Amino acid sequence: MNLRAKLDEHYLAFDKSKISPDPLQFLHLFKSEKDIESIGFIASVFAYGNVSQIINSVNKILAITNNQPFDFIMDFNPKELDSIFKNVKHRFYTESDIRLFFRLLKSVYSEYDSLKNLFSTFTNPQDVNVKNPINKFSEYFITLARKTNPNMDLTPGLKFMFPLPDNGSACKRINLFLRWMVRHDELDFGFWSDVVKPNKLIIPVDTHVARVCRSIRLTNRKNVSWLMAEEITLNLSKFDPSDPVKYDFAICHIGMRKLKF
Repeated sequence: MNLRAKLDEHYLAFDKSKISPDPLQFLHLFKSEKDIESIGFIASVFAYGNVSQIINSVNKILAITNNQPFDFIMDFNPKELDSIFKNVKHRFYTESDIRLFFRLLKSVYSEYDSLKNLFSTFTNPQDVNVKNPINKFSEYFITLARKTNPNMDLTPGLKFMFPLPDNGSACKRINLFLRWMVRHDELDFGFWSDVVKPNKLIIPVDTHVARVCRSIRLTNRKNVSWLMAEEITLNLSKFDPSDPVKYDFAICHIGMRKLKF
């Protein structure tokens, strides 16, 4: 069986019944586009480290929001954030990082009504892929964080939340969020397909994806980076030019579950 046939076989095999454990499972708990978008962004920002840690942290956030993520973002009282997020941490995200993150979300949703509307201001039909809009999107949040906390330096946690392709980051988490929002099948939602076309997405690369993609010669690069993510995406586009990132979920879970490709 050739590589394309194997990729297509795994893409079909990893259907909705095999989502868990994956942060994508939280998006499928909701019907409202605003809830799906907001919990999707939250889940993607927390999507690093051991998958059980990720699931545990997002479950804590959902409990805090009373399973109403968008309403919580719009309605919380900033003066109560210290008590709301007391002892809520995730790896090197501190309580203060998480409090500021929710303040930033509230500000963006109050001004733009959706993350989609904000991201769309940074897109350009001439862009080869999502590199430029991701840079501008992250820079917007970084600038907003500085305005929100003018007397404090940005913490390593806040900088990690909003990575920049221009700095070489593979930007796994924002690429993951964009996959969920842009693509449309039984896994992904397609709410942003009028803003970004699926063929402009870049595969979310972590150590699991990198290991599998090296083994099947989709990349020769050793270090996880934006260049590696672009190279893998370019090679996947040979098998599906209109939707190369559709293979991401299967590749990721083959690597994460240590299955044979």
